[in-house]
Amino acid sequence: MASHNDDDLALIEAIRRYCTEILAPAAAEIDETGRSATCHLDSLANMGLMGLNIPEAYGGLGLRPTALFDAVALIAGACGSTASMITAHWLATDSILYGGDEAQRDRYLTGAAGKCLGAFALTEPGAGSNPADMTTRAVREGDGYRITGTKHFISNAGEADFIVVYAKTDPTAGARGISAFVVDRKAGGVRTASPERTMGLRGGHVFEVSLDCLVPEENKLGAEGSGFRTALKVLDGGRVEIAACAVGMAQAAFGASVEWAKQRRVGGTPIADFQGLQWMLADMATDIEASRLLGMAAARKREAGERYSRESSMAKLFASEMVGRVTDKAIQIHGGYGYTRDLPLERYARDARVFRIYEGSSEVQRNIIARFVLG
Repeated sequence: MASHNDDDLALIEAIRRYCTEILAPAAAEIDETGRSATCHLDSLANMGLMGLNIPEAYGGLGLRPTALFDAVALIAGACGSTASMITAHWLATDSILYGGDEAQRDRYLTGAAGKCLGAFALTEPGAGSNPADMTTRAVREGDGYRITGTKHFISNAGEADFIVVYAKTDPTAGARGISAFVVDRKAGGVRTASPERTMGLRGGHVFEVSLDCLVPEENKLGAEGSGFRTALKVLDGGRVEIAACAVGMAQAAFGASVEWAKQRRVGGTPIADFQGLQWMLADMATDIEASRLLGMAAARKREAGERYSRESSMAKLFASEMVGRVTDKAIQIHGGYGYTRDLPLERYARDARVFRIYEGSSEVQRNIIARFVLG
């Protein structure tokens, strides 16, 4: 664990107990039934976990990014769906924190540190890896903007109280024509389809969102055309949080594998005595530690107020690929039992698969890293 202060350590220990007592016991049922992880919203809010990323001035806990990394890893290791819901909420609140003014932060973030759920709407059916291709429009109408378009794969959207929507205010300006708006669900004009039937994270619901709504001027975050810069800054943090989720799931699969190796016997010998299996565990441990170190390097730069786009892409790329290797090895170590749904290993593998896709695919991360390498 990083060099956390006493307050950080106390909070992380409280989160560990909460994950063990509340989140982990419900994770299999959430996965099996597809029940929304918002079932935990009350207890999460009571613990202050919805506002871990929000500064204390706005009612959050303001956890330092290095401690936040370990907190997210704990949550993801207990229930990936819950981690998905929380981190998607943080994308919305970070959008307001980075792009909004003081009045907007006061208005939205205090509630968002409690039970008020947010969603972050950037991706569209034809604009995933390249948001500049988005077609959602925001056109001036009266004292506000008429937002029309469709967003896709938007976590929390069906249950959210507010959605931060990114839309083109100048369709001729590419990425420089994107602006961000807070859309209040109570105002109407937002429709969500049924949750997507996803392979994993079945309780972290994602939706297609259809928009035809009027948004007042005061709901625009920053100046027109500043939205893409805000989104990039938000995604830097989000990618570190995905790396933390990957580390948490991998650690859970690894811990189960170590215990299994000690207990499972073949021919009267614990399989932990077999060199081939020892090497698998050694590779898993090394992969997890390397991923955590990359994530912490990004978190430390974030904590220092430095740019960390390169580090966040490296952390996200390496950790999201790592967790696929580790969960696969965990299933292999458990043999036929690992392939059953009686153990959580196949759930970890399914939940983790999306990490190589969303918030910038592995291919996109390689492109970003290459730009830094080549200058």
